[in-house]
Amino acid sequence: MKMNEIQAWSSPALPPQAMCEAVLLEKYAQDGETDIDAIRRRVARALAQVEPKDQAIWEQRFYEAQVAGFIPAGRINAAAGTALKATLINCFVQPVEDCICGQEGQVGIYDALTQAAETMRRGGGVGYDFSGIRPAGARVKGTNSRASGPVSYMRVFDRSCATVESAGARRGAQMAVLRCDHPDLLAFIHAKDRPGELCNFNLSVGVSDTFMQAVMEDRQWQWVHMAQPGADQIAAGATQRADCMWVYGELPARAAWQQIMRSTYDHAEPGVLFLDRINGENNLRYCETITATNPCGEQCLPAYGCCDLGSIDLTQFIKHPFAANACFDLQRFEALVPVAVRMLDNVLDATVWPLPQQAREAQSKRRIGLGFLGLADALAMLSLRYDADNARRVAASIACHMRDAAYRASVELAKEKGAFPLLDASKYLAAPSFASRLPAELQQAIRAYGLRNSHLTAIAPTGTIALAFADNASSGIEPAFSWSYRRSKRMADGSRQSYAVEDHAYRLYRHLKGRGAEVEWVAAANHGDKTPGEVWCQEGKRFAALPSYFVTALEIAALDHMRMSAAVQPYIDAAISKTVNVPADYAFGDFENLYLEAWKAGLKGIATYRPNGITGAVLQEKNPTPELAPHDLDQSDPDRRVRLAQTPQPALASLRWPGRPRLPNGNPCWTYMVNHPLGNFAVFVGYTENGTWQPFEVWVNGAEQPRGLGALAKTLSMDMRAADRAWLKKKLEVLEKAVGDDAFELALPPDGHTVLVPSMVAGFAKLVRHRCDQLGLFSESGATPMLDALIAKKEPKAGPDGTMCWAVDVINPNTRDDLVLWLKELVMPDGQRRPYSVWLSGEYPRVFDGLCKLLSLDMRVVDPAWIGTKLRKLLNYGECNGAFRAKVPGSEKSQLWPSTIAYLAQLMLHRYSMLGLLREDGEAVRPAGILAVPKGGGGAQAASPLGQRCSECGNRSLIKRDGCDFCTACGAFGACG
Repeated sequence: MKMNEIQAWSSPALPPQAMCEAVLLEKYAQDGETDIDAIRRRVARALAQVEPKDQAIWEQRFYEAQVAGFIPAGRINAAAGTALKATLINCFVQPVEDCICGQEGQVGIYDALTQAAETMRRGGGVGYDFSGIRPAGARVKGTNSRASGPVSYMRVFDRSCATVESAGARRGAQMAVLRCDHPDLLAFIHAKDRPGELCNFNLSVGVSDTFMQAVMEDRQWQWVHMAQPGADQIAAGATQRADCMWVYGELPARAAWQQIMRSTYDHAEPGVLFLDRINGENNLRYCETITATNPCGEQCLPAYGCCDLGSIDLTQFIKHPFAANACFDLQRFEALVPVAVRMLDNVLDATVWPLPQQAREAQSKRRIGLGFLGLADALAMLSLRYDADNARRVAASIACHMRDAAYRASVELAKEKGAFPLLDASKYLAAPSFASRLPAELQQAIRAYGLRNSHLTAIAPTGTIALAFADNASSGIEPAFSWSYRRSKRMADGSRQSYAVEDHAYRLYRHLKGRGAEVEWVAAANHGDKTPGEVWCQEGKRFAALPSYFVTALEIAALDHMRMSAAVQPYIDAAISKTVNVPADYAFGDFENLYLEAWKAGLKGIATYRPNGITGAVLQEKNPTPELAPHDLDQSDPDRRVRLAQTPQPALASLRWPGRPRLPNGNPCWTYMVNHPLGNFAVFVGYTENGTWQPFEVWVNGAEQPRGLGALAKTLSMDMRAADRAWLKKKLEVLEKAVGDDAFELALPPDGHTVLVPSMVAGFAKLVRHRCDQLGLFSESGATPMLDALIAKKEPKAGPDGTMCWAVDVINPNTRDDLVLWLKELVMPDGQRRPYSVWLSGEYPRVFDGLCKLLSLDMRVVDPAWIGTKLRKLLNYGECNGAFRAKVPGSEKSQLWPSTIAYLAQLMLHRYSMLGLLREDGEAVRPAGILAVPKGGGGAQAASPLGQRCSECGNRSLIKRDGCDFCTACGAFGACG
């Protein structure tokens, strides 16, 4: 291949984007490198040095290939040709066996931990199958003890990953897989339900066709393992099958599937791997079994397997973009593929291997993964909508040509350098392997000459290299998330700089079309005249109506996301990293159907993303808005805004009764008995009958009531007394989605039909919602003073640079609560810092999470008097045997607190006091007027003004301490006076 063969046509030159240059230089440039050309030449030189001859010629060809659109993976660009003893391989899969330290070839848990640490230290991510580790409670014969289970060891791996810094100053990534029949599957599914858990892991469940068929047919499913159960598990019914596997228990397959689905619906994990499809199509199924993938899922790998990746920028092969005669240049594309294959094959010889086992595995099979990026942008340049049938046909055609060109190139490499050692052509080409579907002439060539690489294609996520090397072209196979947005970057001096970033196709369209007749530019005042199907993008104070083929990820139907993967997967011998994006209000039934359709379509796996309270929302900002320094908060979703369009008007009747109303004649009350595996209790909903039924309180009773549920009912009662039905409805909807470790079958009134609810809290909320519906509370709309007073209806989400967080350790020895209280904080437009979300981590009843969900919404009411009132009502919340002694916040004194919840409420009030928003007693320092308490209600009264603004953190929280200015928010000392 010569330069003129692959650069017969090129798109118009666009000026580089500042953010693209910044990322390029920060992540990939080495000392003395100042531009993309220097990086390309270094990489070309490094990979050419392993050629047995003509190194100078190959160096030039490798350089030309990069200029033409081939982009090696990030590790290659960052480390090839440098003095770093870092691997050029992005990710690996490593084995973990059921022993602490292995002997005679075994890889014990701590052996695997050591190997993983070395791999991540060299720059590689790691995937594991933890299915071999015996379940929690299983017998450990050697020590006469009980096993702690795979999830407990995953936490050890997680902390190790957080500690070990990878080459290039980044943290390692990890993937954990557990089989669908492992007895600890439910614990694995819910291992990341709480924020802060297993942050360095992606999770996926490995499912079999047998399991999926059991789900479809609603059959029972057994939890099995080869390890012997503990004595108590055997006493509870565990038995051994004829195949020597132990059956720990069983449940309907559909119930297990529902828990997987509900978890990934709520917080995007776990993903699902279809293991039978992966192994059935594996070219090397005759000599390896695959049970795990790399952390992003595009490479299904055996033990010690690696992913040696690179991608071709498809936007570089569109001739006459956006014109009637636009077309994809297959000739140039097919000319580039062989050079890309050769470069990736050379990586296997040029890299530093963290472990000798990885080197042996790679040399015996020579797996590589050539893919592409910029598909969505290329389709737009061809005037094709990503979700259209003809777009899928084009994508499939490109993938097919890439497959054939790659396998053809590997045959030629085998002639020159030899085939991979484990090739057995007859077994390799036998159905149903991927290779059995190759064109007949390629199969004949493989039989005659062999093949250099066992696998050749994979489509990886390419966000960073697409940004740095491809002018922010769309990532991998994904559609664009946004045509323009702002991105914040931390500078070397600790400051932050904001950059405008635009999608490549959008930039090119504007460059080619300009402000001529083909683009309708209208004044911003007419922006509301948008017609259906138009997409609007901002340029200064004017807007352009883009053609309908400019379509973003969240504008594409979920099934059409999946259909694109299904169209391309038949031509990819590894797998595709693809996320199906769905909106927050996407119906759960439709969501579950996505996975069933993916299995039926023959995909190897599927990952989805729905905006949620654990992982936040994907980027989708069409019109850039000023960001909130110093935090990188996503404000694109109007429900997550942190800048109010206008100050909400006071809601004079927002709170009917600050406390429980005194009703001399009593009041009607609805009662329902809840039967839970952990105990029985009653739920009461009290209401008035003054013309209309109005619920005003909810409470629980019974000796077996779960800890914390009474506090949740107490705070929800105040919401019932607000003159905002939608506010109460939102609170109940939030609780109904709460996931815990206490899921159960709830008998619902009025007929007692049972439903599986994900937690005790969710069941409680469902009952309260039922009674409110019976009373007709939500049948009519009305004023929404509370919702209107929110700074954000959904929790504002921090970007990759994070947000401020205040944390306190809490231990109650009487109840064995051992937890950390986390308050996430943001900076308001006036510069005032304030909490907007509360989380707990550690050991505590999961009912507390429901209370945190309610209080997080309360924190986002503009007037801090609202959350102050809520927290004050919890200060006297007591528990039987729950009192304990602890320090008074802000003091060295200690006192007795009636419960863990009461102490948590005081801690939160203390933080609000530190920030100058509330006094220590919970009264507002300066009410915002949103909470208007009727006369005689004893509401919050205005007190002292806010403190002086701190020059360090910007909060109005300066006080005098020992004669000096002291900031209670950030701890800064000012000048003494």
